[in-house]
Amino acid sequence: MNIKIVVDSISDMPSELITKYGINVIPLLVRFGENEYKDGVDLTADKFYERVAAGEWPTTSVPSVGEFAELYERLSSGSDGIISIHVSSKLSGTYNSAVQGSGHIGSECPIEVVDSQQASMGIGMLALVAAKSVENGDDLPTVVSKVNSAIPKVQCFALLDTLEYLQRGGRIGKGAALVGGLLNFKPILKLSDGEVFPYARPRSRKKGIKKLIETATDFGPLQEAAVMYSTDSAETSGIIESLSNLTPDKVEPFLARMGPGLGTHAGPGSLGIALLTN
Repeated sequence: MNIKIVVDSISDMPSELITKYGINVIPLLVRFGENEYKDGVDLTADKFYERVAAGEWPTTSVPSVGEFAELYERLSSGSDGIISIHVSSKLSGTYNSAVQGSGHIGSECPIEVVDSQQASMGIGMLALVAAKSVENGDDLPTVVSKVNSAIPKVQCFALLDTLEYLQRGGRIGKGAALVGGLLNFKPILKLSDGEVFPYARPRSRKKGIKKLIETATDFGPLQEAAVMYSTDSAETSGIIESLSNLTPDKVEPFLARMGPGLGTHAGPGSLGIALLTN
């Protein structure tokens, strides 16, 4: 079966996975003032965080219905189906834009749009499920069924240096319960049912990293794991080593960079883990 997989750039999927499985990434738009950039296309993570560090404040917007329709039209040629997996509809309008875009193509190629209820490599975990299902020769309904079955098995946690970026971007959701009295804490947030919830309030970054590892261990053993960072990859080595003990054959978790789309809301100094549980 020739089934195409689409994700948005909030998935933060490493380039090696995108290349290996032929995954198509539609970029969100990032703005600095009047200037607009395509996430990961004409604005790299390095350049993005440099501008944020210099005091510029970014905003994001979703791909248009027309951009989705154009991508689906192009991918539909010779395809048996398209599965399009996107950031939680409670955090972004990307899913709705994708649904509308799927109704604007002339091809009879079936398109299934999935609300991941996740962000970053939480989306990536589901894209991997889809990719392995396609690799197995499954038809589109089976691929979609496997992805939907995996949604409740995905766990995603983020240790933030500050909640300022989530607050400014209006994406804080239930995490608002953490605002106030946070001067001596480093917030850990969890994505649940597509929303951001408070999870823990460690008193230091070191304790926050330890909590991430303990959390992953509580969910182990794991099918897949990923470690995400925004600006400091050096801090990921210990997390990767610990999570390797939880995966089949001690395979190292994927290392993913939080790109401009997610970095707009998570900010510099963020770390995260995405887990696909059994």
